[in-house]
Amino acid sequence: MDQVILAKENGNDVSDMRTAYCEAMVELAEKDSRIVAVDADLMSAMGMKPFAKQFPERTVDCGIQEANMIGVACGLSVWGKIPFAHTFGPFCTRRACDQIFMSGAYNKANVKVVGSDPGITAAYNGGTHMPFEDMGIMRGIPTMTVVEPTDIVMLKNLMPQIADTYGMFYMRLVRKGVRKVYEPGSTFTIGKAVHLREGKDVTIIASGYCVAEAISAAKILQEQGISARVLNMFTWKPLDEQAVIEAAAETGAIVTAENHNVINGLGSAVSEVLAKHNPAPVEMVGVQDEFGEVGPVDYLRERFGLTDENIAAAVHRVLQRKH
Repeated sequence: MDQVILAKENGNDVSDMRTAYCEAMVELAEKDSRIVAVDADLMSAMGMKPFAKQFPERTVDCGIQEANMIGVACGLSVWGKIPFAHTFGPFCTRRACDQIFMSGAYNKANVKVVGSDPGITAAYNGGTHMPFEDMGIMRGIPTMTVVEPTDIVMLKNLMPQIADTYGMFYMRLVRKGVRKVYEPGSTFTIGKAVHLREGKDVTIIASGYCVAEAISAAKILQEQGISARVLNMFTWKPLDEQAVIEAAAETGAIVTAENHNVINGLGSAVSEVLAKHNPAPVEMVGVQDEFGEVGPVDYLRERFGLTDENIAAAVHRVLQRKH
């Protein structure tokens, strides 16, 4: 049984996500000689220099050749290594999709692909570096496990599970500062949604950046007399179908919130389950089939409608369609 301890306030973690990722990689490598870091000329940007310094013989920099990086990682997997291959999200999904599919999943490799700077968190790197489609691409590849850690506490809890589970993974990772959602000591299970808040009128199903926004939206709604359940669906594949089915049966309406295109995103995954098992009205908060643009995160969250106010407004819309 997982233990979840919610932070009292959704502020900023002291250390950023890339630092926590490197720390988790070092901890794994100290315990398991099979752990290898494979990089595409972003060792500094990904915060992995301490790992490279401690384990130079287990660090492979392929240069700006993301497709080749995945090929190298798959080759290392064949020889019994557990490679974590990391770069910016669009480059390890769009650019290396065929290698992940053919050399990785099709050949039953054991590679952990890590894509950073998801969605609006790419900020000033702009539209070319701003993946709004990465999770959808990876979700469509057979046998892939697709996860999005919410904060540093969840990341560090999931890393050993990812390393210990044979197969292809895609982990979507904020690179810099993230808002704190969980306290240390919290535990999570891949494939199981996290119940953050109980409610009877509607369920908000959120992932990644939008989890803190969903919690805030539920508080806004409570002041308006609306009781909102909040689920953190950090595993997109395999999706926790039972949690979705129960939410639809018990609250009768669903709002999804994601830092991703609503096409082939979390809302799509949830709707697939509902269409098959328990149809219910759904509103999707996310990027409405657009390219990204340059700007600070605070501007982009407003620009693409990923705020707590947007989520609360979606709840009001879906409740009008609730039977």
